[in-house]
Formats: sequence, C-alpha cells, structure tokens
Amino acid sequence: MINLKNSFKIFVSISLSLGVFAASAQNKKQEDQAAIKAQCGCYEVTFEYAETFSPDTTYQFHERKKTGGLEWITVAEENQDKIVIQHLLIVGKNHVIKHWRQDWLYQNQDLYSFVKGDHWRFEQLAPEKVKGQWTQKVYQVDDSPRYEGSATWIHVDGRHFWESTVDAPLPRREHTTRNDYNVMRRTNHHEILEYGHLHEQDNLKIIRSEAGDQILALEKGLNTYRKVDESRCQAAQDWWQKNQAFWKEVRHAWDELFARKQDLRLHQKVDDKFLFQYLSALEKEAGESLNLNVQELRSRIKNTIDQYTIH
Repeated sequence: MINLKNSFKIFVSISLSLGVFAASAQNKKQEDQAAIKAQCGCYEVTFEYAETFSPDTTYQFHERKKTGGLEWITVAEENQDKIVIQHLLIVGKNHVIKHWRQDWLYQNQDLYSFVKGDHWRFEQLAPEKVKGQWTQKVYQVDDSPRYEGSATWIHVDGRHFWESTVDAPLPRREHTTRNDYNVMRRTNHHEILEYGHLHEQDNLKIIRSEAGDQILALEKGLNTYRKVDESRCQAAQDWWQKNQAFWKEVRHAWDELFARKQDLRLHQKVDDKFLFQYLSALEKEAGESLNLNVQELRSRIKNTIDQYTIH
C-alpha cells in the first residue's frame, strides 16, 4: 500500500533540492558573467612571449618578444547568454587601433574550429557537453574568426579563472614573418586578479600536414593587464563612441555568414590588401559621409566581406 505521507515528503524533498540546484546554477551563471565583465576597463598591458622547448635539438629558438601599451576594454553588446567585449589599443599620442574582440556565449553548441591555412570547420557540440560552460570566440581586428573554445568558469579559493585548449592560426606577431609552422595550439588561461587580469598562454607551434601534426616548439605567453584610471583611455572611449555603430554592422554581416553553419574558407588578401584595410577605409568614409544610409552601408560591408570568402 502506498504511504501518501511519505510520498509527499519525498516529493517536497525533491522539489526543494531542484529549487536549490536551479538557484545555485543561476548564482553560478551570474558569478561567471561578473568575472567576464571584470576584464573591462582601462589597462596598462604588457605582452610577453618566449619559446621554451623544442623536440628538435637543432632548432634555433627565436628571440623573446615583449611589447605593451594602453588598452581600453568595453562591453559592446550584451544579453542573457552573450557578452561581446571589444579591445581598443592606444599607441603613441592617442592613436587608437581597433584590437581583438572576444564573444562569450553561454552553453553554446556551435563552433568554428581552425584546421589550417584558410579553413575553419563548423562543428556542433552536444548539449550535455557544454552544460554550464561558456564559449570564448576570439576574432581578428576585422572581426573575422581566429579561434573558439568552450570551458567552465571556475570560482574556488578566492580565484576566478577559465581555461581551454584550441587550435588557432599564427598570431599577428608572427603570421607575416614566419612560415615554419602553420597551426598554434593555444592553452588560454584567463584569470581575474586584484590588479586586473592575466591572460596566460601555453602554446604549441605545430606543423600540420597530411602525415599528421609535428611539434616545432613550445611557447609561454603572459599578457598582463594592470588597471589604471579610466581617464587615461579617454581617446579610446571617444573613438568607440564615434565608430561603434559601424562595427556593429560589421558584426551583423559576419553573423549572417556564421549562421549558415558551414565550413568557412577565407582569402588572406584580395588585390594585395588585407580585409581590415578595406573595412578601415569604409569606416572612415561612413564617418565622414552625410549621404551613406544604413542599407547602403550594410550592402557595402557584406560585399566587402564576400570578396574574402572562398565559395
């Protein structure tokens, strides 16, 4: 005979447990969002890279690299499951360069994984594989794809960090100066710290061919962001105020392309020019023109990007 009293107790217990679990998951998501947005602000940043090891005993290590500058990081777009963060680099006397962009997507299933050369492979992950995770999608200065990885934000012992390992094209600091490897396997570790945040990298420089992957060298990277007064990044804030509408349209054009959910191949150059050169010229024209309407601008952005897409 069914004991209704005990059944009710079990039902109440399960309901309470599910409620606590749901609340805990929501609190965890909010903590993740806070950590992601904690990257925003004005920073003195240093970029340091050093090759550390090679399985080839005859390999000649390249010189260590260290650069830096002033960088402003801001939320460009946000909804419940997506946070778009734009980096703007300030060099010289307040000259602003649109730097890299990172999109954070909650429980995202769609990835564009870098293969090599001009090829990104579309992949769809199972829902259970990305449960509770955030995908970091990293883009070039022209908002074309670089690499994407999904992982869980960790909040433990007062630490807040996220880490994933993904294949990527050569970094900008080497893609025009080296051809002895063609894939960088990046382990990216992003951690929020008292002084700002740290992007730590453990990279494998890989020669990928039909025969498989061969490791050329290992590299350590430390990108250190130390927060400074917001007023020091006023030039970047002013630049973004003027140009953010244009780059929103560029993101929209790329999103339409990504929505096809197909493999993507891109030309590096067209008529001996990089895509960012064409887009920068169009950005300037859009800022100066009084007659360029939104529909015409969207059409020209789309047509420009289409020139770089290998069909």
